[in-house]
Amino acid sequence: MLRNYLTLAFRNLARYKGYSAINIAGLAVGMAVAMLIGIWIQDEVSANKHHKNYETLYEVKLNQTFDGKRGTQSALPFPTGDELRSKFPDFKAVATYQRSDGSRSLMVGDQKFIKNGIFIGEDAIDMFALDILNGDKNPFKEPYSIVLTDETAQAIFGNQDPIGKIVRLDDKADLKVTAVVAKQPKNATLQFEYLLPWHLMESMYDWVKNAKTDWRNNDFGLFVQLKDGIDPAQTNAKIKDVVLGHQANDANIRNLVKPELFLHPMSKWRLFSEFTEGQNSGGFIKYVRLFGIFGLFILVIACINFMNLSTARSEKRAKEVGVRKVVGSGREQLIGQFLSESTLIAGISLILALIIVLISLPYFNRLTEKEMAIEFGNPIYWVVTLLFTVFTGLLAGSYPALYLSSFNPIKILKGGIHVGQRASLPRKILVVVQFTFSVALMIGTIIIYQQIQHGKNRPLGFTKQGLISVNSSKDLKDHYEALRAELLATGVVVSVCKTNAPPTQWWSSNSGWKWRGASPEEESVIFTTIATGYDYTKTMGIKMKEGRDFSKDFTTDHTGVLLNEAAVKRMGLKHPVGEILRWANRDWTVVGVIHDIVIEWSAYRDVAPMTILFDENWVNLINVRINPAVSPSVAIEKMAPIFTKYNPTYPFDYKFADTEYAKKFYYEELIGNLSAVVCLLAIFISCLGLFGLASFLAEQRIKEIGVRKVLGASVASVWGLLSIDFVQLVIIACLIASPIAWYGMNKWLDTYTYKIRIGVGVFLVVILIALIITLLTVSYQAIKAALVNPVKSLRSE
Repeated sequence: MLRNYLTLAFRNLARYKGYSAINIAGLAVGMAVAMLIGIWIQDEVSANKHHKNYETLYEVKLNQTFDGKRGTQSALPFPTGDELRSKFPDFKAVATYQRSDGSRSLMVGDQKFIKNGIFIGEDAIDMFALDILNGDKNPFKEPYSIVLTDETAQAIFGNQDPIGKIVRLDDKADLKVTAVVAKQPKNATLQFEYLLPWHLMESMYDWVKNAKTDWRNNDFGLFVQLKDGIDPAQTNAKIKDVVLGHQANDANIRNLVKPELFLHPMSKWRLFSEFTEGQNSGGFIKYVRLFGIFGLFILVIACINFMNLSTARSEKRAKEVGVRKVVGSGREQLIGQFLSESTLIAGISLILALIIVLISLPYFNRLTEKEMAIEFGNPIYWVVTLLFTVFTGLLAGSYPALYLSSFNPIKILKGGIHVGQRASLPRKILVVVQFTFSVALMIGTIIIYQQIQHGKNRPLGFTKQGLISVNSSKDLKDHYEALRAELLATGVVVSVCKTNAPPTQWWSSNSGWKWRGASPEEESVIFTTIATGYDYTKTMGIKMKEGRDFSKDFTTDHTGVLLNEAAVKRMGLKHPVGEILRWANRDWTVVGVIHDIVIEWSAYRDVAPMTILFDENWVNLINVRINPAVSPSVAIEKMAPIFTKYNPTYPFDYKFADTEYAKKFYYEELIGNLSAVVCLLAIFISCLGLFGLASFLAEQRIKEIGVRKVLGASVASVWGLLSIDFVQLVIIACLIASPIAWYGMNKWLDTYTYKIRIGVGVFLVVILIALIITLLTVSYQAIKAALVNPVKSLRSE
């Protein structure tokens, strides 16, 4: 029986080559898109699962209330790790860590490298079950040691065995390479190019030593592993007041800030990283779900094509159904035949889809910055693929099978069936559903693009073009004035300043500020903190609103502070310049007010209150403003030898502010690009179906068109006759899709503070585009039918 079904299926495919090609192409593209999205989703949801202790690993986080808002952070007091390790038996391992933020130099001979690494506790090696490819299985037992990834070892030592080799860190310490570990997968949260033992950080930096007993300095991260069988909820209840217990003598901390520790499981690190009012509120998972829906939409659109073309051709196969029923075929057998045909088409489409995926996967990897691959050697992959193919075939063939098998054989054999309005209604509904999906995707894609541009065009309050930042070092700090003088003497630099953060970010925030009229509760207000020297506003291109910048003409400026507009508003200062503020047991005089500058981690957030302090010791970066009359490449070429002269142990590693600012839009642009690709393919598949339907309907009405032409109908009127039905359906689809898209995109925009308002223009543009695409798709078949000589079409009448 199955052999007979397949034979008939192949004959029908060969007999109707055009429709078969459209069906196969539409399903193949739909399946390919669904497969690519499926691979991407699998990569996202499988993040960190390569870690052997995935189920028992956690990051310790801290909830605190500032200015009435509950916030969540990973930065903790240094002593937290020792306290959890010594007083709570729930933990199998505890590892304090701090990232090196890429500012550390690794030297081997004359070679200099800037690499991103992590200072981390020795428990981390076993906690994360790092794959040690070469060297000591306990690589941190030596105090001056370094662990390299295989990629870093290759970059530094080439094909030499790195074990036992010496690497100089920041020109401060000689470290021995004790192990080489495999590079982490791209979807891993823990990313590093080298690891350094935590006790090394304690021995190298006095500020770390001083923080060892300081419960107010939140500057360190903490990974923990629970023992098997421990309930994390119970552990959360035990540890939540650890920080509070060491600060409970401070009434503000006890009553207002209310610090509370909790465990954030590794399973949520990548996709559930956002918190609102101290509660997990999702994260990137919203995009994973969104594209899961997109993939399903694409597949449904492709299946609708199949259903439409199959039911449209019902008259062609009516006699076949009638004869088979007369000779004894039951409805179940007919359904089996039609479902086998659709499954066969799905199988052929699968082969074509796999070819499309293989060709497009490298481009898709570049678009998403991933390293995804089809797991051909994984039997689970093939089981899922086959089930997916069968599901697609059954979904695509379900309605045609039920529809065609329901024909009455007596009516068919008496004179055939006549497809009227009732018979075509399901087909029209399917076209509307198909285009509803496509139009909604078009609207969503345009709104995403508008929101991205809205953020990019946001007034920043500073000039990012021609501004670079360079990692500082002890040598640069010691020779800063000489460095600055030589840079300005080149003529390619117009301004230089020292700061504790790059131009597009902030790395520190503080509470405890007091001002005239401030209530005790307002000491919990968080202020972004920038530490700098002279010429900060000049170098950044910031305009003063009131007062002045720090100046060498005023010896009191070492206790000076600049405020931004948000800080002035939050403090309620009517005449801020000259006001005395209290912080860190010192008085600070407000010397100036700047306009708000956008240096938040997201370009769509409100600007936070900011204090800019004059503190030349608390700096680790140098900002340089390039002369706008000089090309950046020429300026870099002239600056490089000067930095090398005063900073011989570091490579000249610089970052352009405009490039760094553009990185803030990574996720939005990724979603926008993926949406655009999905949208274009959805439109393509929908148009493919329209093309097939138009072709069939033109063929079905060829005699009617012939009669109309004989009676004087023009080509234009025939074109309008065949096009009007499709135009009406697309307009209905647009009217349904518009409120759905409006609601969905408003929900998406609600996650942003700085956002666009959706205007009616978006919907009008999309409706116009949809109509133009429809007319272009249908017009070929309509005009082709209109140009047929009526003598040929009416020859047999």
